[in-house]
Amino acid sequence: MMLGKYLDNVRATIPLVHNITNYVTVNDVANVILACGASPIMADDALEVAEITSICGGLNINIGTLNERTIDSMLLAGQVANELGHVVLLDPVGAGASKLRTSTAERLVEAIKFDVVRGNISEIKTLVIGSGTTKGVDANEADTVTEDNLESMIGFAKNFAKDKKCIVAITGAIDLVADANKCYVIRNGRAEMSKITGTGCQLSGMITAFLVASPNEKLEATAAAIATMGIAGEIAFDHMQEGDGNATYRNRIIDAIYNMTSSTLEMRAKYEVR
Repeated sequence: MMLGKYLDNVRATIPLVHNITNYVTVNDVANVILACGASPIMADDALEVAEITSICGGLNINIGTLNERTIDSMLLAGQVANELGHVVLLDPVGAGASKLRTSTAERLVEAIKFDVVRGNISEIKTLVIGSGTTKGVDANEADTVTEDNLESMIGFAKNFAKDKKCIVAITGAIDLVADANKCYVIRNGRAEMSKITGTGCQLSGMITAFLVASPNEKLEATAAAIATMGIAGEIAFDHMQEGDGNATYRNRIIDAIYNMTSSTLEMRAKYEVR
């Protein structure tokens, strides 16, 4: 499967993506969506989320900074998106870290039909067992996907996708993108990306844009978006200079996405299908 065309599809269609995301990363989410060629809109008030959702092709729900007001908005927007047949993604940030996050993630999954659920392995496990071992909003080291446990983690991902009737994207040192039958194993990226707040949030927004642009190939579009982010992390790191730190690295990643071409994506993507 050639992944480059999914980036081209985004830039050809310029999809509008509605993001109910957390205020720690909202600006970077918007910039990454713009960098890949799509258009972001951020709205989280219940008085307008239905209207905003109706004009967008995709909805990205991120629970990173929860409050009672936005939970109602997430449920309302998700239901409207489902009624209109629009793409919906869930990023269950920090599920397992608190009862509110865990119960909200579970409530959203029950109430809304998600096309993709994207999180780290601890967050995804929380949606299966009801409690988690997250370290704040980061995955617990004991849950890391490694070459040693890869086979069992692929099985876990496929089972999750089958049970929840969605695509699951488990991101970390090794990324897994699975439906019930097929799993993309992606090995792009840099460990230094974890030193930046919000690369996962940015990725969720970008995945949503890729999904809207390629609605008939959602599994492949998700894999392409994740490879794009990982490659951007590699390119950005290659351009780091003495004195640069994580703030510069964040900007260089956004620039690398902006300058990404389908041929670069094709050439640098490291993945296998299992």
